[in-house]
Amino acid sequence: MTTVLEARELWKVYETGTNRVEALRKVSVSLQPGEMVAVMGPSGCGKTTLLNCLSGLDEISAGEVLVHNRALSQMSDYDLTALRGSQLGFIFQSFNLLPVLTAVENVELPLLMAGMSPGEARIRAQEALDAVGLSNRGGHLPAELSGGQQQRVTIARAFVHNPAIIFADEATGNLDSKTSDEIIDLLIRLNKERNVTMMLVTHDSEIAARCSRVLVMQDGRIVEDNRTGEEE
Repeated sequence: MTTVLEARELWKVYETGTNRVEALRKVSVSLQPGEMVAVMGPSGCGKTTLLNCLSGLDEISAGEVLVHNRALSQMSDYDLTALRGSQLGFIFQSFNLLPVLTAVENVELPLLMAGMSPGEARIRAQEALDAVGLSNRGGHLPAELSGGQQQRVTIARAFVHNPAIIFADEATGNLDSKTSDEIIDLLIRLNKERNVTMMLVTHDSEIAARCSRVLVMQDGRIVEDNRTGEEE
């Protein structure tokens, strides 16, 4: 099976004065097309650091990350930006929507930045909002939407360019349990319909149980790698 992403013996070390923190310690992992992978572990174990390093948002200290067999360390800043704009999607706990833009404008922004024509970008953005159940909310500003609706806009923005991988960092952390369930249902549906690989950082064991694979981290290492059977 083709590997979408591979990490080889990743180290991430933070050094400040005499302090040395090994946030990642010799982490190796590979992701296959269509996998939905949960990353769990106690606070400070390296979960978010792993996502940031795998996506190229943070530089690694040693090791290698490959996306479709392309090494991130060999890419220029321009190439990394282009990779994120074409192959990667991001969902954050804090939504990170631009408050002065409407929902559809937030979703179409990455397409416009990638050079797509305004007309085509608007069509694609509206289709993405339709897919997450917000067909009638495109003209609303983020402040006019509920938390769950804002996260749906974030999800639409994450997959509007048909990425190979979506990284989600505590995507339901700011939501109530009912809305959280709805968002996870949505992510699972999109994962299956579009065969997009997803990696989700979560503290919720119920969310992890619904993923096809669970990575458990401790002290900067992956200590468990379990298949749940959910995908079958």
